[in-house]
Amino acid sequence: MSDPVWLEPDLRLLRAPNPSPLTGEGTNTYILGADALCVIDPGPDDPAHLAAILSALDDSRMLRAILVTHAHLDHAPLARGLARATGAPVMAFGDALAGRSARMRALAETGLIGGGEGVDLAFRPDQILADGAQIRIGADSLRAIWTPGHFGNHLSFAWRGAVFSGDHVMGWSSTLVSPPDGDVSDYMRSLDRLTQESARILYPGHGAPVTDPEGRLAALRSHRLQRESEICDSLRSGPKTVLELVQGIYTETPPALRRAAARNVFAHLIDLVHRDQVSATPELHPEAVFSFL
Repeated sequence: MSDPVWLEPDLRLLRAPNPSPLTGEGTNTYILGADALCVIDPGPDDPAHLAAILSALDDSRMLRAILVTHAHLDHAPLARGLARATGAPVMAFGDALAGRSARMRALAETGLIGGGEGVDLAFRPDQILADGAQIRIGADSLRAIWTPGHFGNHLSFAWRGAVFSGDHVMGWSSTLVSPPDGDVSDYMRSLDRLTQESARILYPGHGAPVTDPEGRLAALRSHRLQRESEICDSLRSGPKTVLELVQGIYTETPPALRRAAARNVFAHLIDLVHRDQVSATPELHPEAVFSFL
């Protein structure tokens, strides 16, 4: 069982024991507050991690809210067990399908585009948090910021000039955008939204705190625009499949991350098709042949 690490007054970090190529050292569970407490992202359904959280709380009656950034299996499932143990309500933007763009809802209904990796389809919050909602935690408070892109129901949380950015912004890695749960257009708009927050620091869902939020947000925007440019340049030389694009663009990506890279490329292609810059033959599908228009 890991011990909590103090990040600043009234804020502790517990890291869940679920390291992987997509989660880094594990999911970050945050415990914040003084006279009352809040947990952000309890993490995967792991009894040892639940025990570590309860041990850190000392008095479970102090826990007033369980906030979930989004309904992925490495962030949300333990919320229900923690709620049963403490009586605290689970709060989020909605269930696993909440917040999807109309475009992604329509594509999901075709059953052709895949996706759904690691989604906690059983997730149901006790309380829905709208964009801008204020969450009172004793004398303290947080503000919910709807930041779809990585996931339709993704929330970030502003607190004392800091922002808990979930999986939308991390320092150690770029973010997976896998349709229909992820949407590149939404992702870019959410980067702009977080830039407007002018946060002093970002506390991500995985990895270390981001101490230069403005620089990191700009770098992530530049990275996405570069990926789009690389895809378009490759298609200008001739039609290609997603796999062919991945092989040509992600030349240094480890094999364990090639599937995630393919989903990212497909997300960009959906966006480019929507903007009439690329066509898909015979239809929009991960195995279609894509051509630059």
